[in-house]
Amino acid sequence: MTDLCEEINKFGKGIGSTPRYRIVEALFSGPKTVGELVKKTKQSQPLISQHLRILKETGLVQDERKGQEVLYTLNAEHTIRLLKCLSEELKPKKKRNK
Repeated sequence: MTDLCEEINKFGKGIGSTPRYRIVEALFSGPKTVGELVKKTKQSQPLISQHLRILKETGLVQDERKGQEVLYTLNAEHTIRLLKCLSEELKPKKKRNK
């Protein structure tokens, strides 16, 4: 499998469940703590933490410590780069004139 295939596979794993997609959707509006994500998604804290671990492993989410809190954000640069690479692969290849 190519590197792009591996990255798309990880992307799919990242958003491949409703709870993880709900976390991603909640992060569209900006950085959130685990507590804020618990309230927004109505999921338990251990479940949110487990899903955030997977989202971080897949590159879709990143975290940053701010004092006692950890803020989670979407890793937009990674996602945009991945989708650009995929769109380039999907473009029809130009035929060479012989």
